[in-house]
Amino acid sequence: MASRLRTLPRLARLPAWPAAALRRHYASAASAKPLFEGEPEGPTVKTQIPGPESKKAIERLDKVFDTRALNMMVDYTKSKGNYIADPDGNVLLDVYAQIASIPVGYNNPTLLKAATSPEMASTLINRPALGNFPSHSWAEVLETGILKVAPKGLDQVFTGTTGSDANELAYKAAFMWKRQQERGGHHVDFTEHEINSSMVNQAPGAPQLSILSFTSAFHGRLFGSLSTTRSKPIHKLDIPAFDWPRAPFPRCKYPLDEHAAENAAEEQRCLDETERLIKEWHHPPAAVVVEPIQSEGGDNHASPNFFRGLRELTKKHNILFIVDEVQTGVGATGKFWAHEHWGLSSPPDMVTFSKKAQTAGYYYGNTDLRPNKPYRQFNTWMGDPARAILFRAIVQEIERLDLVGNTKRTGEYLYDGLKRLGERFPEEIQNLRGKGQGTFIAWDSPRRDEVLRKAKGEGVNIGGSGERAVRLRPMLIFQEKHADLLLERLEKIFKS
Repeated sequence: MASRLRTLPRLARLPAWPAAALRRHYASAASAKPLFEGEPEGPTVKTQIPGPESKKAIERLDKVFDTRALNMMVDYTKSKGNYIADPDGNVLLDVYAQIASIPVGYNNPTLLKAATSPEMASTLINRPALGNFPSHSWAEVLETGILKVAPKGLDQVFTGTTGSDANELAYKAAFMWKRQQERGGHHVDFTEHEINSSMVNQAPGAPQLSILSFTSAFHGRLFGSLSTTRSKPIHKLDIPAFDWPRAPFPRCKYPLDEHAAENAAEEQRCLDETERLIKEWHHPPAAVVVEPIQSEGGDNHASPNFFRGLRELTKKHNILFIVDEVQTGVGATGKFWAHEHWGLSSPPDMVTFSKKAQTAGYYYGNTDLRPNKPYRQFNTWMGDPARAILFRAIVQEIERLDLVGNTKRTGEYLYDGLKRLGERFPEEIQNLRGKGQGTFIAWDSPRRDEVLRKAKGEGVNIGGSGERAVRLRPMLIFQEKHADLLLERLEKIFKS
């Protein structure tokens, strides 16, 4: 308590909150029950990052593994809760969380219990080829975990291994659905011409169809998903790509609600161009894929009206609506699924997931999205039951601690703190965004890379996206006391 109250004179200088009210708030926050028992009280910075032990480990690893994208070396045995440790004894508050992939803290006891159970041990050493040899308990595992939190209206799942894999599989499902519709339904079989032409990659067996995505989108790095990724050239250079359409994603002004009229006009422009592409692109789209918040492309937001408009366009033109919730899903935005913020008239046709779920796949509801024959949507593993068991434990922990509610509350608190900080340092926090989106918050910084580097020296691990965005991706157990610490360290960086 004392260490936190020592920050009050500084915090009281923030203009938008009277000191007395601020003290009452922080006293209340300090007494809030921790969501992760036994985690560090705060960061510890003993050396530069990387320190000498990390440098030794990096040098050794570089001989056998490409380390050029390395952020920091980690000692996972000493990482706990919201804190990530390195081999030199540095302990950082982690608000990047393995690129938004750690849901309930490092070395979470609930997950450890699930990971060391006899059920998990059997699953790990007897990994099944799920399409051919599923466990007798596979339906129960799905029903009590992955499907327990399925988006409304989507009661079936196809499991995969990664976010890219999930999107690839969803695209395949969309193409097969579209061609079956064009043939007249599931009961209509393939023609001899279709069968033969498919083997030489020619139409009609290999149809000239497409998936429509958006500028700055990121949907993965496999061949189909990479063709819909538009965030950075480095992902795409030298890789053959499909001739698929790219629609403009709205370039909104922030905060969204303060520029409603301008943003509405921009969103309508993008919807009009999307419809034109759907109607005129030389390889007709079978589906539209979109992220609720464009993450890797710079944390770009749009209003619910834009996404409702997309949904109506897909229904109007009889194509599928795929929502890529790989990064936004599993509670990060104050809803379990980010598209729940939109108030859609009908659910998406497919929702892809991974990252915080620790497994991957796509949800769907329409049985017509099941191919008309076996082995069309298939691979050896078709996911991983061990990871599905882990997701079940994650769901249990989220429900036990009301972590979606926590993310909503903490996100509101953190956004308000960043807004006040931005009023004092307007050159440092530009285009603050993520209001009402839980802890899925970002802003633009003219010296983004320097801020990220200095943050490590202040005991905080933060990530970036796009060309200049600082993005926050804390875990679901991130609380107001962690937000206090983050705001304090950011203030120190901005003053330097």
